[in-house]
Amino acid sequence: MANQNSEPKIPEEIKQKFDELKNKLQKFKKDILQKFDKYVLGIALLPPRDIERERESYKKDFGKELSKQEEAEIKNSISTLVLVDDSDSKGLSKFGLRDKLNEIVEKIAKDTDLNIKPDTILTSELRENCFDGKYELLNLIASSAIIYDPADMLAAIKIAEVHKSMSLKKFDKYIVSYVAAGSLFRGEKSHDIDVYIVVDDTDVKKMSRFELKDKLRAIIIQMGFQAADITGVKKLFHIQVYILTDFWESVKDASPVIFTFLRDGVPLYDRGVFMPWKLLLKMGRIRPSPESIDMHMNMGEKSIELARDRLISVVGQDLYYGVLNPAQAALMLYGIAPPTHRETIRLLNEIFVIKEKMLERKYVDTLEKLFRFYKDIEHGKTKIISGKEIDDLLKSAEEYMKRIKKLFSQIEKRVEAKTIVEVYDNCMAVANDILKLEKQKPPVVKGFKELVKKRIIPERFSSILESVIKAKKDYDKKSLTKQELEKVRKNANLFVGAMVEYIQRKRGVELQRAKITFKYGDKFGEVYLLEDEAFIVNDIDAKQKEVGIAKVKDGKLMNLKKSSLVELEKAMAEKSLPKHVFVSESIFEDLKKLFGKDIKISVNY
Repeated sequence: MANQNSEPKIPEEIKQKFDELKNKLQKFKKDILQKFDKYVLGIALLPPRDIERERESYKKDFGKELSKQEEAEIKNSISTLVLVDDSDSKGLSKFGLRDKLNEIVEKIAKDTDLNIKPDTILTSELRENCFDGKYELLNLIASSAIIYDPADMLAAIKIAEVHKSMSLKKFDKYIVSYVAAGSLFRGEKSHDIDVYIVVDDTDVKKMSRFELKDKLRAIIIQMGFQAADITGVKKLFHIQVYILTDFWESVKDASPVIFTFLRDGVPLYDRGVFMPWKLLLKMGRIRPSPESIDMHMNMGEKSIELARDRLISVVGQDLYYGVLNPAQAALMLYGIAPPTHRETIRLLNEIFVIKEKMLERKYVDTLEKLFRFYKDIEHGKTKIISGKEIDDLLKSAEEYMKRIKKLFSQIEKRVEAKTIVEVYDNCMAVANDILKLEKQKPPVVKGFKELVKKRIIPERFSSILESVIKAKKDYDKKSLTKQELEKVRKNANLFVGAMVEYIQRKRGVELQRAKITFKYGDKFGEVYLLEDEAFIVNDIDAKQKEVGIAKVKDGKLMNLKKSSLVELEKAMAEKSLPKHVFVSESIFEDLKKLFGKDIKISVNY
């Protein structure tokens, strides 16, 4: 049984016809481009002609019905569009050029296939159609299959038409003009598609004009993304939304942006708003007011003043922090907490120039020079800075940045060296402590393998130890990568943590066996018997614990003197602990002498 979810198979006959049509259209395109390569802006396969509309049109024009042969020709026709740039027509009239092109294109079509019916359109014609409110051709392009589109002009019209239809369907009452930027109809290759929508806000009652603009704008822009998905056009689609009242104010204020928009824009839809303004501008009837002229004059002065402030800001903020932050980062990488501005200059010199000899003094001078500029600007001493000064400082800052990057690499190498040595030393130290604790002989790797066999240590810790040793060797050979170092460092932390915990746990058990707890009065004390000496803690609950040390000989405590918790901890880590502790009568008598006759010994099980 056939899989019901499989795609329906295209009949071979249809597939063959489709391939034949594709080949014919490719030949048609190739022949046209050979003849008019740089002038052709687009070739598209248009939707099939509507036979009913053709019948009505023919009857209206000629007063009679289409013949069966004529109907068959219409049904079999392959409608194509050839869009030609006529901006450089070399003296030919628009109609003369169109007729000449039509004649040549029709001949190429007939030589390719008699059913190909080309329609040659000039860009000026397409533009004029839009000016006259004739949008039928735009609708056809929106439904066409693009064959050739070097400047993406057809793609731009396609996405704009789809978006326009969606916008009008949802907001027909409010949208008065939908205008494409002039570059779209000039066939210029660009990365963006720009359209402008003018929204009528004159009868808004339930919300403010700005609320209307924001709400419509959000929905209209979202529909722009949907239009891009539907058409598959990948170019950036920019949508600018104006409200009618703001637009009118901009016209009155002679906004250069609006004047450019009126002069170059091409309406894809207009309800008698955009074109009247465009024509009035062309006639010279839209002129800026005296107030607008004064405003633009003042804007010029303010812009120059703002430019000066920005130049100052470039040095006082951008360039200064551009050299300060990397210097602080280098010091932090070295292991120093983030310093202040002045400290950064001092430490950069003391550490990397004088101590480590990793940096040349002139780069500290660059930082210091920019710091002085920064302070002079902050205190109002420097108010003007020339372009040449900025160029010189920028050049110095760029050289500084290159050198600091190199310094980073130098510091990283030292940090890596320090890291791998610390990792190796820590692992080897704790590994030797484990061997000593378990009375296992070195070498370390062999000793650990024996502990794995005895099931004292899990095998993975033996593997980690071997990987750390290998990493140290690889580093010495300069073959250890950063990724390998990071992996070894993480594993080493696990190893050290687990081994220290094991040592503490085991030593804790042994210490319990080596410890005698006693009570005298309302206080508790402890005695730790370690090989040939004993540590005595007088009061385990006291904040400042008194610790004494005595020699143990012939079961007696001798030569008692003052000690400390540090010495006790050091002795417990280094000395062997007894497997069994026996409290002899002599030791008990010595404790009585020290703490009184009422002393009691605690018995632990």
